[in-house]
Amino acid sequence: MREIEAATITVTVARLFREANIYLPPEVKAALRRARERESFSRARFVLDRLLENAALAESEGLPLCQDTGIAVVFLELGQEVRVKGELEAAVHQGVREGFRQGYLRASVVRHPLDRVNTGDNTPAVIHTRLVPGDRLRITVMPKGAGSENMGVVKVLRPADGREGVKALVLEAVKQAGPNACPPLVVGVGLGGTVEKAALLAKEAILRPLGSSNPDPGEAELEEELLTALNRLGIGPLGLGGDTTALAVHIASYPCHIASLPVAVNLSCHATRHRAAVL
Repeated sequence: MREIEAATITVTVARLFREANIYLPPEVKAALRRARERESFSRARFVLDRLLENAALAESEGLPLCQDTGIAVVFLELGQEVRVKGELEAAVHQGVREGFRQGYLRASVVRHPLDRVNTGDNTPAVIHTRLVPGDRLRITVMPKGAGSENMGVVKVLRPADGREGVKALVLEAVKQAGPNACPPLVVGVGLGGTVEKAALLAKEAILRPLGSSNPDPGEAELEEELLTALNRLGIGPLGLGGDTTALAVHIASYPCHIASLPVAVNLSCHATRHRAAVL
């Protein structure tokens, strides 16, 4: 049994959130550059240039990519042979608290959805923990801004709606989002399970590296169909028109009830931010 100090988790979470808010993942920057090269609209090319410039300035100046530094979403893959010395979730919350203070990141969390009183330190985090084999703890952080999160959709379709029903739902979600989710987007689609499982799958799908292949051939084909259809909508970078409404569509699926077809769509803006570490 391997032991990890809770304090080590706190320090790691704090660092990851500071870095995630400053450094755009390399594959996201590469996708923006590819989009810029194939973009036929001059205004869209101008916007993509500014997004890349913003990413470079954030990195060089050590400043956040966006003023919305997000609600703190944390994915924990906890090895079954790991013992945490201290309280695991308390350590994560403290890491969020310290990271947002150290990085001068905006406090965006309210203590209750109705009274809207700000907690002042961006806690509590939203934590998803999964037990896995091994003696390591993998921590993945996702600062999730409200502009894209507010445009998420969860719906239970009829099984007979099938593939075309899924495509129609994803297209409608992106059309309704328009400029509000700050495109070009990474579109996460969760299929199956239950309502809450589909929503989690959609969010986890966003974490898949851009440019990676879906291991399921049918889902990979559907991703390409959806990406082509989304980029024909003409919404374009920041909603100002163009060929690039989405950088990628990522699908994740799970078995479901014979009478259900749960589908969730979770959008991530052009600043698709995440960072991971293994302890």
